[in-house]
Amino acid sequence: MGKVDLRERHIETDVLCIGGGIAGLMGAIRAAEGGAKVIVAEKSNALYSGSGGMGNDHFMCYIPEVHGPDIEPIIADFQRGQQGGLRPRIFVQTWFERSHEIVKLWHQWGIPMKYNGQYEFAGHGFPGDVLTNLHYAGKEQKKILAREAEERGAEILNRTMCFDLLHENGVVGGVMGVNTQEDELVVIKAKAVIVGTGSVMRLYPASTPARMFNTRLCPTCVGDGRAMAYRAGAELASMEVPMIRCGPKYMAKAGKATWAGVLRDPSGKPVGPFVDKPNNKYGDPVVDVYQDIFIDYKKTGRGPIYMDCDGLSDEELAYMLFWLRHEANTPLLNHLEEEGIDIRKNPVEFTTYEYELFPRGGVLYNERSEASLPGLFAAGDEFFGGISGAAVFGWIAGESAATYVAGRGYVSDAAIESRASENRNLFSRLRERQDGPDWQEANTLLQQLMWDYAGPVRSKTFLEAGLSALLRLRQKAYHGMIAGNAHELMRALEVLNLIELGELTFLAALERKETRGKHNRVDYPFTNPLLEKLLVVKKVNGKPVMEWREMRR
Repeated sequence: MGKVDLRERHIETDVLCIGGGIAGLMGAIRAAEGGAKVIVAEKSNALYSGSGGMGNDHFMCYIPEVHGPDIEPIIADFQRGQQGGLRPRIFVQTWFERSHEIVKLWHQWGIPMKYNGQYEFAGHGFPGDVLTNLHYAGKEQKKILAREAEERGAEILNRTMCFDLLHENGVVGGVMGVNTQEDELVVIKAKAVIVGTGSVMRLYPASTPARMFNTRLCPTCVGDGRAMAYRAGAELASMEVPMIRCGPKYMAKAGKATWAGVLRDPSGKPVGPFVDKPNNKYGDPVVDVYQDIFIDYKKTGRGPIYMDCDGLSDEELAYMLFWLRHEANTPLLNHLEEEGIDIRKNPVEFTTYEYELFPRGGVLYNERSEASLPGLFAAGDEFFGGISGAAVFGWIAGESAATYVAGRGYVSDAAIESRASENRNLFSRLRERQDGPDWQEANTLLQQLMWDYAGPVRSKTFLEAGLSALLRLRQKAYHGMIAGNAHELMRALEVLNLIELGELTFLAALERKETRGKHNRVDYPFTNPLLEKLLVVKKVNGKPVMEWREMRR
């Protein structure tokens, strides 16, 4: 490829939001309202980017006029669930207390948060439960939030991938990245940085491995924020405990809780005890408590498992399809329509999707959205799953960042040049190499290593063997991978970030000597109540350091 001229562009702002998803845009709106100069750096296009880019249909919240004046049962119910142990009570309380504020704002801005004039709660619950997931029509949410950010003076830099945080004496002060369409290095000085880069896809093989972008959530959300925060010295937590989700087989889509049918085995028998006929209010919640059901039914030959919507009335079917389209299931529904498939007559096979770090592992931030480094804030799927968490803590991050920047200066030019020199060399080497593996080869090998050695079966010997192979992959990727253009450079940098997170997953999985959730240590087959703690990792003197931390209930 020869010599590539990497131009440089330097920008200054008060608050930089890395990621133009829900968290980033909410942070930008609120920081701009607080008087800060704001830039949103988005590696694709903020109108459609992120896991909420094509819509959402559930927003977890507490609304006093629906749930009553006592918030305590809502908090207690959440803390009993799968995410409850990841956050202290004050974090959960802050989230729910401020959720109604965001619901009202979104409705005011033009995102329909009511259905037929009322708040409509459905899904993600069991018959008899108090439901906390609000149905809302979020298909246009990104366009609306981007408009609100720009109306308040925030500047959106699309096609800008942030790769490396600028920092000086432990204080974060900007970012270095690349233009994803042109050979240009972008340096953004900022007095505060909000990371909101979403979940971690493409670390493990997709449910259709030959199509790695066939993922439940946005496939360009690959943990960039986690990787750059870790390299800067910020704390990450729970990198060892993945989660799995489910949905239609071969076309990975979110929205399980909107499907109103009953999950049945091939003989027509319900696989769970909760429902025996379609129900728009609850769907079939068996997979919320039995995530391994699809795996177990396959192992024992009792599957496949089908989502059976037979029995829905025309009105009930229309209701379900309305919400599925707002949950970005339009391609699936269009396919069924093109093929002439009536989902009331033809049950849809469901399956388990790939391992996700969302919402288990990521940047550790508190109820004020503060990460462990001064000047760094985080929100949303960086380490707390769901559209509601992204919206609420993005809003809080904007408040905190706008307050933080008052009277502060920028990092020094010397600190910038130190990082700039290292990154220039990396970017140039990737672009100028004549021969070598591309990002797809590296990403595919990484996924295979993660699945084979840190997948459903984990043990000391497997984890150590996998870690050794991954470290060799990292060396080959840094010293041999090629990028034929600016777009491929972005993809290559994504893979380097994924490899970083893969290493942390191996190390944390070795440290957690027990079985917990989808972290299945066959050499430690039981859940140890003494290890009901957060496993925190950060980089100290160039090496990962682990710390066990009590969870403040």
